[in-house]
Amino acid sequence: MYRIALKMLMGDRAKYLGSVAGITFAALLIAQQTSIFCGLMLRTTSQIQDIADADIWVMDNRISYVDELRPIKEDRLYEVRGVPGVAWAVHFYKGQARMKIFNGKYQQAIVLGIDDASLVGAPQMILGSLADLRRPDAVIMDDNGYHYLWPGEPYKIGRTFEMNDHRAVLVGICKASRSFSTFPVLYTRYLQALTFSPQERRWMPFVLAKAEAGADVKDVCAAITKRTRLQALTRNEFSWKTMGYYLQRTSIPQNFGITIALGFIVGCAIAGQTFYSFVQENQNQYGALKAMGVSNRIIVNMVLLQALVVGAIGYCLGLGLACIFGWATHDTQISFFMPWHVPVLTAGSIVVIVLLATAVSIRRVLKLEPAVVFQG
Repeated sequence: MYRIALKMLMGDRAKYLGSVAGITFAALLIAQQTSIFCGLMLRTTSQIQDIADADIWVMDNRISYVDELRPIKEDRLYEVRGVPGVAWAVHFYKGQARMKIFNGKYQQAIVLGIDDASLVGAPQMILGSLADLRRPDAVIMDDNGYHYLWPGEPYKIGRTFEMNDHRAVLVGICKASRSFSTFPVLYTRYLQALTFSPQERRWMPFVLAKAEAGADVKDVCAAITKRTRLQALTRNEFSWKTMGYYLQRTSIPQNFGITIALGFIVGCAIAGQTFYSFVQENQNQYGALKAMGVSNRIIVNMVLLQALVVGAIGYCLGLGLACIFGWATHDTQISFFMPWHVPVLTAGSIVVIVLLATAVSIRRVLKLEPAVVFQG
């Protein structure tokens, strides 16, 4: 019987391909938009994720996300170093500065100041040497920012520009994750970063720390908070807190949610209409099976098998197209990140679409009288 069901399904090629196309479109839209949403959220934590040397971020208690800067006193660094379980701690600067590049052109940039002695938080180099960062006025720029400022030009170190009326010299190109704001990212020494930024009473927004080997990082964070009364978070906790801020305080989830919901509705509409039409046109075959003594349960299973085959094929095609899209745009401004949750969410959505699409069709099959086969 199930073999007959598949022959019935694929015998009507137009409706078969139409159903597969509807499910494919729904799966593609759901997987693609969800992956872009995940990639966009991941970009909000790019500066946190890029610094893999430090386990712990220490900051003002009022900070809700990584771009909210509330400088703390410099002596707080020594308090953190004195907490049991802390292997080392260094200051870390993050801010924004305006670059004056050439022909009077200005560009906003993210400035990251790493520890002068240890260079903790240094990026992965593409061109140049990290040791050159110790030269006067030296900065390292991320490759995305370089291509944005000098599109189509080959890498060239030695370029000069101004920030806060101070000369800056490009001594290297590095690899860094794309940021949410898409501004160029500049790495320099901590004390050098202070000269590139506008004058303030306090300078240090973050302390980066490393837990001792064998120590529980969360316990060390709790000890730092108790000793200094500052906010101490693991890298993962700070990343989730940053993403939580953007989820709660921006309209990004609503905008992507509407698009994903539209994909779900369109999939239901196309698949439902196609399946209903398919069952209606094949009611004589179903009636003949009923006349031969086939039970309603088997016929319902046949319809479900047809729907699940269409759903499985459409899901695989849609997810595959979404992966191809992600591969094709991996080195562009489009954010795309597909964790394992996305295929699972997409599969669950397709199952619901298939069940909803077949609900009306199954109801019609159950009410079908065997005598319909004898009607003209």
